[in-house]
Amino acid sequence: MRIAMVGAGYVGLVSGACFSEFGADVVCVDTDAARIARLQAADMPIFEPGLPELVRNNMAAGRLSFTTDLAAAVNGADAVFIAVGTPSRRGDGHADLSYVEAAASQIAPLLKGFTVIVNKSTVPVGTGRRVAEIITAAGGRDFAMVSNPEFLREGSAIGDFMRPDRIIIGSDDDRARAVMREIYRPLFLRETPILFTDLETAELAKYAANAFLALKITFINEIADLCEKVGADVQDVARGIGLDGRIGAKFLHPGPGFGGSCFPKDSRAVVRTASDAGAPLRLVETLLQVNEQRKQAMAGRIIAALGGTVRDRRIAILGLTFKPNTDDMREAPSLHIIPALQAAGAHVCAYDPEGMDEARPLLPGVQWCTDSWQALTGADALVIVTEWNEFRGLDLARARRLMRQPVLIDLRNIYSPADAAQQGFRYTSLGRPPGIPAAEAPPTDTPTTGDHPSS
Repeated sequence: MRIAMVGAGYVGLVSGACFSEFGADVVCVDTDAARIARLQAADMPIFEPGLPELVRNNMAAGRLSFTTDLAAAVNGADAVFIAVGTPSRRGDGHADLSYVEAAASQIAPLLKGFTVIVNKSTVPVGTGRRVAEIITAAGGRDFAMVSNPEFLREGSAIGDFMRPDRIIIGSDDDRARAVMREIYRPLFLRETPILFTDLETAELAKYAANAFLALKITFINEIADLCEKVGADVQDVARGIGLDGRIGAKFLHPGPGFGGSCFPKDSRAVVRTASDAGAPLRLVETLLQVNEQRKQAMAGRIIAALGGTVRDRRIAILGLTFKPNTDDMREAPSLHIIPALQAAGAHVCAYDPEGMDEARPLLPGVQWCTDSWQALTGADALVIVTEWNEFRGLDLARARRLMRQPVLIDLRNIYSPADAAQQGFRYTSLGRPPGIPAAEAPPTDTPTTGDHPSS
């Protein structure tokens, strides 16, 4: 099976590498010559655990290659996957389909013999039909259109691809379905649920899934706010409702608001699709507003924890990316939190294990640190923004000795209030009782792992 992957960004690169691991002959093509040169040298342009090894192994086996030559990539391909970006269009929230449409028009004259065109990009309902029209108008013949949405989480994308919850394949063509069965044959053998639908259903399923997950996150964030008002513990509330099989425990972790490349963009796009179709999604409209307000409100929590002012205070920020195990800064809460602290007069020093190169041009005026301890030295407050594993086990006794004031604002609830207080910290988290007051807890030199989901 020969596959051409048009687009060597996050989705295209991960998907192409994983298909080659399945045994397919995969060529990834991209117009970005610098990116392709890096990939040809097995130098990854993105951070994703396990990806460098997967790419190197399959390049060495001769199953995975990279090129800027679209004609060479498409020539002889059984399936051509379109995996290009669909960012939010400025002003109206619609998905920008210009890259998808450009790819379709460029692919069309290169097709020889029956070819399956697979849309892997996240697109609004109706895009598959539109792409088919573009290919036909540009001279493409003997092809079939498929929608095959991706469900990859940054930081665990390879596992998600190799062991997915489900595969959705939207097509009206029996020949295309047969090709897709062969491409995903290793997953058939593992009895992975594979759902065959029409194009429109597959396209909407992707948007609906991401909007629902965004809704779960927004819901537990609001419940966390309520817990703070009534003295309840959101960790236990989340556990109590998550044990209900109809609800499930995933995505019930309070935080500073969701970000990334998918949830905000896809929620906005499905809102526009629904509005245009005359079936508005009021819940999704509201969750987008609530999520933006939450990210903007986080700086206020930090300021309050320092007595109402951060002017001339040194604030140590640990974690910049929207989630751990990625270098992705798109719509990260830190992009709201840090400028607001700076506007209030704070001096911000920050450290992230992978995201600082991406963050630098987005966050001017920040002191970039080489590790957590440099950030903490002389700090008036420590703020956990992203829950990287290396931040879960900080030696809090050492942290307190380095800091000017023992203030810890934990926006991911990775520490126990009691443990933090025992180390002498004035501790603030989301939706949980504060625990033992710091004044009553003498400092100790015993380090704590802090790896507790709740108090």
